[in-house]
Amino acid sequence: MNGILKALNMIGMLGLVLIFALPFAWMISTSLKTLPETMIFPPEWIPNDPQWQNFIQAWNSGPFLHYFFNSVLIAGGILILQMLTMIPAAYAFARFQFPGSGILFGFVMVTLMIPSQLIFLPVYLQLSSWHLLNTHMGLILPFASSAFGIFLLRQSFKQVPEELIEAARLDKAKEWKIMWKLMIPMARPALITIALFSFISHWNDYFWPLVMTTNETARTLPLGIAKIRETEGVATWNILMAANLILVVPILIVFFFAQRSIIKAFVYNGVK
Repeated sequence: MNGILKALNMIGMLGLVLIFALPFAWMISTSLKTLPETMIFPPEWIPNDPQWQNFIQAWNSGPFLHYFFNSVLIAGGILILQMLTMIPAAYAFARFQFPGSGILFGFVMVTLMIPSQLIFLPVYLQLSSWHLLNTHMGLILPFASSAFGIFLLRQSFKQVPEELIEAARLDKAKEWKIMWKLMIPMARPALITIALFSFISHWNDYFWPLVMTTNETARTLPLGIAKIRETEGVATWNILMAANLILVVPILIVFFFAQRSIIKAFVYNGVK
């Protein structure tokens, strides 16, 4: 019986791997094909003559270096601001009892249920009144904090034994030092997980940059890739897939280095 359950479990895991891996494999395959090969039915998975120049053509189809720089600047700026706001907030919610703390934390959780598309208009009007359209700051400020990050980090901070914190306070350590020297190192897996989720979310974001930009000044890679069809004039799927692969590679690199920390964050800290 145990052998059958293990076999079924293995089949299930292989099925999940195929579900998630096949689209990515198809993207790689298409990015190396000629345009006629992308139209063949039934489709062929292995290109007859890999077209590596598709990546060069995709990169040269627009100011991709400019888009890449904007994506790095915006995703990195958001990440820095989120860390500066989330860490003190999570520490306060995890380790201090003050009047209204439960209500305030409830408000933070409620924001998780509100889609960003629902409030984009008032946010857009406010940023427009501050003359932040077509600026990097206009794409960064609305995401200066993260309710999910505060929640996950609070859960991680609550796992730290109270005795360690009391010992630090007996040594006359100030709260900021306890947070920086004790809490943050112990919550490293959760911090890396939050950073990865934030980076992926804003690296791939299409909606908000589309709303906030009308020229090339602050546009990011997803918008640049969307413009390839306009530039080429036809549905050049091989070039589009090459451009999308360029977009995905930084995410894969970051995930490769952060995967162990993600596992630790959910296995040891848990979302309770």
